[in-house]
Amino acid sequence: MLLVIDVGNTNTVLGIFDGEELVEHWRITSSRSRTTDEYGLLLRSLFQMSEINMKDIHGCIIACVVPPMQNIYEEMVERYFGLRPLSIGPGVRTGMPILYENPREVGADRIVNAVAAYAEFESACIVVDFGTAITFDAISEKGEYMGGSICPGVAISADALYRHASRLPRVEFRRAERVVGRNTVASIQSGLVYGYTSLVDGMVHRIVQEYGMPMRVIATGGLAHVISECSETIERVDEDLTLTGLRILYERNNVRHGQSG
Repeated sequence: MLLVIDVGNTNTVLGIFDGEELVEHWRITSSRSRTTDEYGLLLRSLFQMSEINMKDIHGCIIACVVPPMQNIYEEMVERYFGLRPLSIGPGVRTGMPILYENPREVGADRIVNAVAAYAEFESACIVVDFGTAITFDAISEKGEYMGGSICPGVAISADALYRHASRLPRVEFRRAERVVGRNTVASIQSGLVYGYTSLVDGMVHRIVQEYGMPMRVIATGGLAHVISECSETIERVDEDLTLTGLRILYERNNVRHGQSG
């Protein structure tokens, strides 16, 4: 079995693959204050709850966009699984040319998502990832990572609204019944959901127009389903896109199972 770890700014998602099948996955808070042993004990508890034996894990791959947590997870995997994990970074074979001016600037999760999306569509496509930031990543029909766009995520905007507008409350992120809200909560929900939907559709149209040919659109991230219900451009939602991309990259790099730390 393969352990895949996607370390994001807000949440860390872990998955277990048995071949190509994702048999288990968990989402935990990305906390820089936790130690290697604390993460190890947390994973041990999760494995016990799932009835998966940690000794059945024969490989591990990590994508991390929080540099201080990179070593913590690598050390945790070596100590608790006896494995040397493959970490996404320079030197890892992606099978995808990176056309960014400085490829090292591209977040590991964005490359992983792009690889998974192109493996899914095998055509020009756009990945919209609803995370702490909302990212748009464009992949050519040749499977080249062309670049993309980054904007503040929904949670960041909602929190800023609450902090800087004294009379506005925190609200649940859900689809409002009407665009024109008749109370404060409904008005904020309308602005967040329909505002971000318009942002997504507008950005996708501009990317397609700039590229000059049709592009498939796939979304991932915790809020993807809410936005996709209103979006005119999102064709598919895959919350496990990053985990699938990690599995693909692990296989492409021919990492030996059970490699010792």
